[in-house]
Amino acid sequence: MRSGQDIRLGADIGGTFTDIVLDLRGTIFSAKVLTNYAAPEQAILDGIGIVTQDAGISASEIGLVIHGTTLATNALIQRQGARTALITTEGFRDVIEMRTENRFEQYDLNLVLPKPLIPREDRFPVKGRINAQGKELQPLDEAALEELAERIAEQDFGAIAIGFIHSYANAAHEQRAREILQRKLDLPISISSEVSPQMREFERFNTVCANAYVRPQMASYLSRLQDRLKEMGTTCPVFMIHSGGGLISVETAVEFPVRLVESGPAGGAIFAADIARRFSLDRVVSYDMGGTTAKICLIQDYQPQTARTFEVARTYRFCKGSGMPISIPVIEMIEIGAGGGSIAWVDDMGRIQTGPESAGSEPGPACYQRGGTKPAITDADLVLGKIDADNFAGGKIRLSGDSASASISRDIGDRLGLDPMAAAFGICEVVDENMANAARVHAVENGRNISDNAMIAFGGAAPLHAARLCEKLGIDRCLIPQGAGVGSAIGFLKAPFGYEAVGSQVMALSRFDAEALNAMLGGLKESAESFVRSGGTGQITREIVAFMRYAGQGWEIPVSLPDREFNASDREMIETAFRERYAQFFGRPVDGPEIEFVTFSVKAQDSRPEGRREALIADGRPVPASASRDIFDPANGASRDSGIFERDGLSAGDRISGPAVIVERETSTIVTSPFDAVIQADGTILLVRKGVAA
Repeated sequence: MRSGQDIRLGADIGGTFTDIVLDLRGTIFSAKVLTNYAAPEQAILDGIGIVTQDAGISASEIGLVIHGTTLATNALIQRQGARTALITTEGFRDVIEMRTENRFEQYDLNLVLPKPLIPREDRFPVKGRINAQGKELQPLDEAALEELAERIAEQDFGAIAIGFIHSYANAAHEQRAREILQRKLDLPISISSEVSPQMREFERFNTVCANAYVRPQMASYLSRLQDRLKEMGTTCPVFMIHSGGGLISVETAVEFPVRLVESGPAGGAIFAADIARRFSLDRVVSYDMGGTTAKICLIQDYQPQTARTFEVARTYRFCKGSGMPISIPVIEMIEIGAGGGSIAWVDDMGRIQTGPESAGSEPGPACYQRGGTKPAITDADLVLGKIDADNFAGGKIRLSGDSASASISRDIGDRLGLDPMAAAFGICEVVDENMANAARVHAVENGRNISDNAMIAFGGAAPLHAARLCEKLGIDRCLIPQGAGVGSAIGFLKAPFGYEAVGSQVMALSRFDAEALNAMLGGLKESAESFVRSGGTGQITREIVAFMRYAGQGWEIPVSLPDREFNASDREMIETAFRERYAQFFGRPVDGPEIEFVTFSVKAQDSRPEGRREALIADGRPVPASASRDIFDPANGASRDSGIFERDGLSAGDRISGPAVIVERETSTIVTSPFDAVIQADGTILLVRKGVAA
């Protein structure tokens, strides 16, 4: 760690709360502040004021700020970015509207496809053509670009995206087009060969459009944040966590803001992976439930699963294919609109539904007494007794049980003939079942049995629902780490400086060219390492992956390659590695078809020392509760007197029998009647099913 960086701060802007974590030489101070939509940076400044006061230091002593935000994601979901012009190859103007031939709901005759991010009148084709081998077939029409620049200048565009066919193989036309436009326009210009140099034009064009769309907004926000930090005396470096789980500079984030999509949830996955390694849990499902969404991520061998593409804003029952594809490296997870602020409602068939609409922080759930009138999951948790109205968010937000009960009765109970308690239970059962279904589907899609995993739960709302979710999924063990309420922000502080560079180049293995492969990988290595060197301090490690397929197949599988120079004799080694990997996915390799490379990835990151290891404490000494309150018990369908325990007052080896609630400043852990809780040596809560050995 660099000198002066022994005091570090993580800041996570969510849809409802902004979480701040200060690491003062190993001691953690944290705060949750309601997100300020009009000025998101203000919540960070307010949170810094709280944690620095608690720690007894000044803001000027902070040595490093690591930031993650959902602002880019929200701008794409809510369509609140800049008006963007897309310049593309003649004949490909409608690619982002035509999408692919896939129907995400096969039998829906009234299927409605998501609207493209950029309307047709703002998409401009120009002549010029590069083929799939990177050779020029038709020169770029530079005169047309000059005229186009004048047309764009006369309108109120805020950004430009350039996406030409096959630019991943040869970026010359895109680079030249940018040069011409920059001479006449003072607008940020994104080109697809830099944002996402991968084949498949639909995904690549969508990604460069998304990058350009959010770029002005993110540039303005990050500039304001840095200025405000300096005004309060914080002059240290600021780094951003990207969707792949590594750190990049603010300058890189401004140029490629699409890399920040899913940056907050990535921090949560890193946090969960660190806990999994600490307790030697090689199969884990992380469960992150905040104020707006819930995220499920599979972690195997202490590493979160990753992907090269993901979807933003799925519009049809969270169905794969119904969203906006973004082609960048990302920690793979499934996300549903099931946070504490998600609004409950009754559909036309008389069924309780939750989300995706959220009350957020403004106005918030009805119980916040900030103008919200619609019932949210937090309102239901309050009515069921899971939340202490006087000590929510450390007592900073006083909740109204009467307001929560009235909103649930009006919008849910009265329509279905249920009393407030039954309606609140219905709301929580629906949201818990939705999360359980999402977890099952995500596991099945990845060839995993969800019940074979341990769960790690974090986020402000997850500990309230984790035990019930484990009941539904057949999971016997769940860990609630220290700082679970601000888990993603803690994960930021554990993230390495890392970057993944990708590039597409279709190469047949039968015509294996070691020199061309080395040149391709050399460029990717330099690109990835340049980002790491901008902030990393440790030794750089690299991971090389080739995405390969049989010729004619639509998609590729990842094949790990050694990090070294290749020679002609390596062809057989690569073929063996592909066939073995193919057999892992599909049972057996196929004899006969040509094998080909499609895309290459180089992931570089600085090395970090491993943390301490802990052994799970399976048994413990029973401890009595000092207080109790009625909490609804799903197993009995009625409220039961449940013990209340202060987390800070518990010691390693203490065992609590459910039903009970363990309270702390940022969240509360509900121990349902089928579970017991055992406190671990580091303060982690282990929920273990009664009668099952930990």
